[in-house]
Amino acid sequence: MKTLIKNLGPGLAVCIAIAVPAWLLGKVFPVVGGAVIAIVAGMLLTLFWNDKGACDAGIHWTSKVILQAAVVLLGFGMDLGVILQTGRQSLPIIVCTIATSLVLAWLMQKALHIPGKTSILIGVGSSICGGSAIAATAPVIHADDDEVAQSISVIFFFNVLAAIFFPMLGRALGFSTASGGPFGIFAGTAVNDTSSVTAAAATWDSMWHLGSQTLDKAVTVKLTRTLAIIPITLVLAMVQARAEKNDRGESGGFSFRRAFPMFILYFVLAAVVTTVCVSLGVPAAAFAPLKELSKFMIIMAMAAIGLNSNVVKLVKSGGKPIVLGACCWVGITVVSLLMQHVMHIW
Repeated sequence: MKTLIKNLGPGLAVCIAIAVPAWLLGKVFPVVGGAVIAIVAGMLLTLFWNDKGACDAGIHWTSKVILQAAVVLLGFGMDLGVILQTGRQSLPIIVCTIATSLVLAWLMQKALHIPGKTSILIGVGSSICGGSAIAATAPVIHADDDEVAQSISVIFFFNVLAAIFFPMLGRALGFSTASGGPFGIFAGTAVNDTSSVTAAAATWDSMWHLGSQTLDKAVTVKLTRTLAIIPITLVLAMVQARAEKNDRGESGGFSFRRAFPMFILYFVLAAVVTTVCVSLGVPAAAFAPLKELSKFMIIMAMAAIGLNSNVVKLVKSGGKPIVLGACCWVGITVVSLLMQHVMHIW
């Protein structure tokens, strides 16, 4: 135990030192979010700190193990029954927007010759839940820290655009100003990260004095989208395992046990525990501290990823991933609006 603390402690302490102010600043500037602040701080610090010495092992451990643990804790914020019940109306839209983003990511990856793992992370992050989806997917496909940092940066850019311009777009398109439901569904299906979903929805509520109607609807839809992490990461794990087996020239049957990322199983179990406890009368607020801890641990992991990233390389390779992110963002927005129109939601 002492050896473990000695090896990992210095790097872990550095990540915590970055994460604490990033977490606090993220609460002051929710549109930006603590994860983005932490990854940028780590990237800037590493420009002047090339040889991390004794901190290196702890930083790498944080970017992998702490990230997976954070995903597991996310499950404690999810009551599967409530989400599935209240998100039924938005489910066809969610399925179509996720499919659109993933197909566009695949097509653009082929057309622009973008690295496959970066395109997967941007496609999944755009379609499901931004940084959380990237956090869950990265270990499954063995993405490196540069690929994660690149994807987070692209997602952040379009998060900010959505939070600023979507309320204006909703007004121009004639969304109902008497009910927050239609715009809430739009924000919940077309904006990728929770922080920007809540920012856009809260702005609409304040614009039309709707209390928290829009915010409640948007968050519920967003949580329903988050459930897509489970099947998508499982499929990616299977594909990754098959690819690795082919690369090694192995033969034989596919091993589900080896392919399945165990932290995703723990994520599902955490959601089941929450669902059972809430059904037995335990208030959902009892799990709030675990959800908050999960957010802090993601910020820690993003700090570590920033410390491991080559910012010069990211800037030089940034053009094509931004084009990919733009295509996914526009595609999701258009499909969400079309589906709502077809379903007579607005």
